[in-house]
Amino acid sequence: MAFTETERAQYERILRNHVDNVRPPVEIRPKLDVGYEIDGQSVYIVEIRPQWRNPEVIQRLPYAKATFVGSKNQWNIYWMRSDLKWHNYDPAHGENFETFSENGARRRLSLF
Repeated sequence: MAFTETERAQYERILRNHVDNVRPPVEIRPKLDVGYEIDGQSVYIVEIRPQWRNPEVIQRLPYAKATFVGSKNQWNIYWMRSDLKWHNYDPAHGENFETFSENGARRRLSLF
């Protein structure tokens, strides 16, 4: 089940704040930027960059993910490893969405 409009607006506000804090300088953004996406019960932090073989194609590559598990009323946080699979970010499981943003901003383990 997708988020309600109120929840989505709240999470988008938090995500915009996080992304604004980690975005590269303006002059670099055409070649590398950071954004977010919301899909169902999951939110993603994505790297935005031109495809190396075809620079006209812009790629959105997710590297961090938070999924809300309603039955446990908690967020599970994952990071994309070099094997292109999602891995649990164990220290960051939490009950509120701010945990995801705070852990990403701190970069405690340099994962995201």
